[in-house]
Amino acid sequence: MILDTITNFEKYITLNPLFREVAAFLQENDLNQMEEGIHEIMGKDLFVNITTASGRTADEAVLETHRVMIDIQMPLSVEETYGYTPAEDLPPASYDEEKDLTLIPGVAPQSYVTCRPGMFVVFFPQDGHAPCIAAENIKKAIFKVKA
Repeated sequence: MILDTITNFEKYITLNPLFREVAAFLQENDLNQMEEGIHEIMGKDLFVNITTASGRTADEAVLETHRVMIDIQMPLSVEETYGYTPAEDLPPASYDEEKDLTLIPGVAPQSYVTCRPGMFVVFFPQDGHAPCIAAENIKKAIFKVKA
C-alpha cells in the first residue's frame, strides 16, 4: 500500500509500467471535471472509473482484494478512510474472477488510513482494503491498473 499526495505520484512510476500512463493522464486531465463512468486509457489493462460512492461507517465497510488489478484510489470531494489488512492475514473467501474481486465480510481491518482530496492510495493485490469510510457520499477516481 502507498499513501501520498498526487504531486508525488511520478516518484512511483517505476513500480509498474502502466503507472507512467497514469501520471500522464493526471497531467492531461482534470478528474473533477470528468463525467462519471469508466474511461479507458489502455483498454482493459488501464482505465479510470469516476464514481460517487455512498459513505459507510467503519463497521459497514467490507474488506476486499483483487488478484489481477491494482487500485489507485483518489477521493475528489471529501476525505475517505480505508481499512487495511494484508491479504495474507485474511481468511479464505470466494473469488469472483469476472469482477476480479474477493469480498471478506465480517472481518475488522487491522488498521486505517485517511486520504484527502489531492492525495492517492495504491492497493496492490497483496493489500486487503475496505474503502468508502466517510460521513457522506464520496466522488472519487479509481484507476484500475493491470498488476
